[in-house]
Amino acid sequence: MPVQKIKRGYRKTRYILYKETLVDYKEHFWSFLGSFVGIGILAYIQSIHFSGNDAVYLIGSFGASSVLVYGIIQSPFSQPRNLVGGHLVSAFIGVTVHKLAPDIIWIAAPLAVSFAIILMQITKTLHPPGGATALIAIIGSDKIKSLGYMYVISPVLIGVLILLIVALIFNNMTANRRYPTHKKYHKLRKRISKAIRS
Repeated sequence: MPVQKIKRGYRKTRYILYKETLVDYKEHFWSFLGSFVGIGILAYIQSIHFSGNDAVYLIGSFGASSVLVYGIIQSPFSQPRNLVGGHLVSAFIGVTVHKLAPDIIWIAAPLAVSFAIILMQITKTLHPPGGATALIAIIGSDKIKSLGYMYVISPVLIGVLILLIVALIFNNMTANRRYPTHKKYHKLRKRISKAIRS
């Protein structure tokens, strides 16, 4: 009996490793294309509205969000509610903590990230890059800090909506990819397309 369990465990392990290491070129193509367009639009807006090295629209957490919404689209953390809500909650917390403790970075940074995590958990909008969004409000450049609560609207909300719209377009261009994973969204999309055709 122990030998059969070991053999079965070995077969399961081989199967899991095989599935996890498959290279799906179509999946990689759409992940690349979506992230390229999403971040490209943000970079273009950055180049039009802001000069110099101070990247306001290209906050680092958007790169991490791109990995989720274009590369791991089935993850619960990648869904629109988490993407938008997680960033907005975290940005608000980050700005608030910065206003309360602007010069004490060793207290403000951990407070911002910790409160952002808790509030994302409470609101069911947990999005791991949100922690970075909160932290950027504390450690970002003077231009970002001077935005105050406008940081929540621009660059965070505008940037997240751009990433979301691009994700909705590129992640649904093939039959193999469906984003978001909620069935309600796809039923609504089918109804709208039927209404448009009639």
